[in-house]
Amino acid sequence: MTMPPTATDERFGGHGGRLGIRFHARGRDWIELALPWSAELVGDEETGVLASGPIIALMDMATSLAVWNRIRGFAPHATLDLRIDYFRPARSGATVIGRAECLRVARSVSFTRGIAHDGDIDDPIAHVAATFMVPTGSYTRAAS
Repeated sequence: MTMPPTATDERFGGHGGRLGIRFHARGRDWIELALPWSAELVGDEETGVLASGPIIALMDMATSLAVWNRIRGFAPHATLDLRIDYFRPARSGATVIGRAECLRVARSVSFTRGIAHDGDIDDPIAHVAATFMVPTGSYTRAAS
């Protein structure tokens, strides 16, 4: 069983690690990841605003981990659908927090939602809805 990193081991490998995404916090029904601002991730050099790609990756990871947090374990799954509605750009220099929750786990499909913000959850950057699918078999039912 592989769970998200803890506060003492907050680095991810792979694509998320390259982007600098880190574990931020979690509760029984939610998980938060953080994407620290980096000049390498800027999409508009004049304003210093982060490109949308890293924020999309952050929210894909956060919603995926929300499923694993819900089932209390690891299940290889693929993003079936990911919808992000952007409201505004992230503030230059600010860390973006991706908070996600798993709404339901069915036999082979899970449903999630989340929000990206840069310090004020009441002033979101984006909302996300994501669906994941287990390619073979089914999700474990430890805590659905």
